[in-house]
Amino acid sequence: MALHRVNTDDYQQQLDEKVARLRQAYQPFTERTPEVFTSPPSHYRLRAEFKMWQEKGRVDYAMYKQGEYKKPFIIEEFTVGSERINELMPPLLEAINDSEILRKRLFSSEFLTTLSGDALITLIYHKPLDEVWEQEARALQDHLGVPVLGRSRKQKLVLDRDYVIEKLDINGRVYQYKQVEGSFTQPNGHICRSMVQWAKSCCEDADGDLLELYCGNGNFTIPLAEHFDKVLATEISKVSVNAAQENIAANGVENLAIVRLSSEEFTLAIDKVRPFRRLKDIDLDSYDFSTVLVDPPRAGLDTDTCAMVARFPRIVYISCNPQTQLENLEELTRTHRVERFAIFDQFPYTDHTESGVLLVRK
Repeated sequence: MALHRVNTDDYQQQLDEKVARLRQAYQPFTERTPEVFTSPPSHYRLRAEFKMWQEKGRVDYAMYKQGEYKKPFIIEEFTVGSERINELMPPLLEAINDSEILRKRLFSSEFLTTLSGDALITLIYHKPLDEVWEQEARALQDHLGVPVLGRSRKQKLVLDRDYVIEKLDINGRVYQYKQVEGSFTQPNGHICRSMVQWAKSCCEDADGDLLELYCGNGNFTIPLAEHFDKVLATEISKVSVNAAQENIAANGVENLAIVRLSSEEFTLAIDKVRPFRRLKDIDLDSYDFSTVLVDPPRAGLDTDTCAMVARFPRIVYISCNPQTQLENLEELTRTHRVERFAIFDQFPYTDHTESGVLLVRK
């Protein structure tokens, strides 16, 4: 199915099929009925990237069909994209086609939006961006009422700002997040909210302290902090760590520290194999960790991190790749049992599904 245009009548059937497949795959580890979190059937995607197809002096939005990367097709509607993206696409395209400076050697465009209505547009070129381009881009920015960012090889030209501000209502409290262009953010805001609420529900009766690995901009960390005495979170991306620090301050969280470490480095640190200067202000021995939350990349947990995580009484494991989560469960269920099992339909109309498990020590 072409994801720029979908038949929303098919949504429940495709979701039921994915749930059935995952229930069967997880059967060796749990017989629990999964908690299924559905996406809106349309306008759910907050991020989008389009090839800008140049032909006969005109540019159009385009995408490639899977496996046919030399045959782009023109995008005239984008029903999976957020309503904000759909609002911005026509006037942006018209303005680009009205300006040779904006159109010439334009390679792709990216939209970053939020549930709260903020938006950022990035235009990517196969040419250096000069003062003439900047003047045209500023006029475009004023016309659209949305910040515009220019990129080309080894060049990033920020006219106003390179981030959006998301505001998520989590169980009646609104959390504010700075989301920086080019860094990881959850693409489906509705499912993101469901994942955070689910993770919080897994920690409602928790005590002690929380460790979070792969914390990003604090998406989970900040709302979960209220359930623990202290929280320590790690993230390898400098951009995400800086955004997380700003988000901690913006949300008034005072019991949370974030350090820039990979999961492999933190494992070495907590095992006292080697010290890290980035931990010089953190006394690991002062933490009484009862819970660990992990949301790793598609490769899942590496062997050493998986072994370290298995020491915690409670593990909240959210995965963007059920296959690698299943591989990790081979090890984790030797010491823990699955107490809860969740399925998050982050990407409707695709085979991709995200999953969550709460593991408690046997």
